[in-house]
Amino acid sequence: MLECGLIVARFLHYAAGMALFGVALFPLYAYPGRTEIQPSRFGDWLAPVLFKLALATFVSAIFWLAIVIANMAGSFSAAIDPDAVKSVLFETVFGQIWGLRILLAALLVVLTGVSVLRSNHHSLAAPIAVLSGALLATMAGAGHTMHSDGMQRVLHMISDGAHLLAAGAWFGGLLALGCVLMTASDDADLMLQRFSGMGYLAVATLVGSGLIKSWYMVGSLANLIATPYGQLLLFKLGIFGAMLCLAGANRFRLVPALSNRSNDAAGPMASLRRNVLAEQSLGIVVILIVSLLGTLEPAIGH
Repeated sequence: MLECGLIVARFLHYAAGMALFGVALFPLYAYPGRTEIQPSRFGDWLAPVLFKLALATFVSAIFWLAIVIANMAGSFSAAIDPDAVKSVLFETVFGQIWGLRILLAALLVVLTGVSVLRSNHHSLAAPIAVLSGALLATMAGAGHTMHSDGMQRVLHMISDGAHLLAAGAWFGGLLALGCVLMTASDDADLMLQRFSGMGYLAVATLVGSGLIKSWYMVGSLANLIATPYGQLLLFKLGIFGAMLCLAGANRFRLVPALSNRSNDAAGPMASLRRNVLAEQSLGIVVILIVSLLGTLEPAIGH
């Protein structure tokens, strides 16, 4: 039961944290230098969604901490025992990192709440993106990287942090892009091109950091094929490949068709919406797989 709870907590926190960072980052590259976000329907959508994602990140961080405490003590009641909570927060590396992350998440709830109350959401976009990026990247310090030492741990944490940020930028960006496409705005093709530019950087970072992570977590082709961790990682790579195919179809087939004003844009727009929805769905599957991988022994340990 505790193991299932940990997987659920990881999934909810990963999904909320990645979505928060990617959605917060989106207006910075999609609408650079603008004092207000257009189209207005996207601006109206942005602030409440950021607040809900920040709240979900905060609550899921507490839930994850509670499950870890219960798992360490072997009892659900330990999660509400002040002594047990204090011991984990102040006497373990995980607890110290997680305490900082909960404070960051609480600050993000406040900032995004203020953004909801203000008419100009763009002014808080950069601080929210920076803080949500820091919150996401610090997750790298509380996973499998804890089993490394010295410079290896530093390199492992850097690659993990870069991997999380790139994944968040892509996944959360897809959510924001989906909203833009639903508005059927005149500049949807421009937003798609800007998202694609970010996507190239995100994919390159995911591939590079993924290779480094695999070196630490898998070690060899035999481990990749013969272990549960490696097999699940292969499945994740297959889903990632499908997402790349959809992204390629969007960028090189549908965006040019949408940009060609002499053609009817209704068909390409409908196809783009379906593809983006499919990418979002596959992204959720990837996050679930990552949540499972975090509970398994790395393949290199076999």
